[in-house]
Amino acid sequence: MNEPVTLLSPDSHSTAPLRAIRLGTRQSPLAMAQAIETRARLCAAHGWPESAVELVPVVASGDRVLDRPLAEIGGKALWTKELDLWLADGTIDAAVHSMKDVETLRPHTLTIAAVLPRADVRDVLIGADSIAAIPAGARVGTSAPRRAAQMLHARPDVTVVSFRGNVATRLGRLERGEADVTLLAAAGLERLGGDPVGTPLDAQTWLPAPAQGAIGIECLAARTDLVALLAAIDHAPSHAAIRAERALLAGLGGTCHSPIAVLTRHDGARLNLTAALYSPDGTDRIGATCEVPVDRPEAAAALADTLLAMAPPSIRAHFTGAGTGT
Repeated sequence: MNEPVTLLSPDSHSTAPLRAIRLGTRQSPLAMAQAIETRARLCAAHGWPESAVELVPVVASGDRVLDRPLAEIGGKALWTKELDLWLADGTIDAAVHSMKDVETLRPHTLTIAAVLPRADVRDVLIGADSIAAIPAGARVGTSAPRRAAQMLHARPDVTVVSFRGNVATRLGRLERGEADVTLLAAAGLERLGGDPVGTPLDAQTWLPAPAQGAIGIECLAARTDLVALLAAIDHAPSHAAIRAERALLAGLGGTCHSPIAVLTRHDGARLNLTAALYSPDGTDRIGATCEVPVDRPEAAAALADTLLAMAPPSIRAHFTGAGTGT
């Protein structure tokens, strides 16, 4: 095991770490773009040269298996387990994550030390100008239970076909006619650059995934030197919203099979959450809202109690929680 070392010089006037900070990341183009953004923000915040932060990529298990839905092969842990091992043995100092891909319950030895300013939370519809404009009987390519259930609820006439892979892979599959339309995250498309594609869907009517559009940087909780460095790039409003949405997830006890959508909006010192749960086939939907203080985002777990109390068996069967807000 590599022993952790102090990154900061005892000289308080030092403007660079004693060695490069190693940021672990998945090797996909989008993950690398997120890691590059994190490095740029760290260097700008501390006045470091780019060489002060080293990117260490890994091919995650979730990127190796593309022919089956994620929920069938191990869930969100397939995006994080290699990076978790590297954090534990000191191969990397911190890991950069898409927060919507991070398991709700994380090891107590780890902490999300920073969340970058949240990007566009909306989904983008590719292949049609609106949900209503999708041709009758069309094939919708997605492997996300939330998107599948939302689409089937809005358009029960369509067929959902499994669609996994990075952004380029899914767009390529669409071009080859493997589906008629698909859905992608606006934030991912923006971070990859290129020409705009598709039609962004109104987030208030087509609720996004929990933590969509957010980049989190995780490290060992015991690494107080690193936690302090990462605090310089933490965007408090985004971090509060993510904590609220993850508290809701924890209260619901959802899994990768559980269709849940949530939109969080800031209103001064409070967060307003609008959430919806679906049956996987889209037949049933329930929704509710709550308001919590920005400085107590975990209070959003109370919304889980409301939703679970309302849920019919077709929805309740896919959530294991009893809520934690009462």
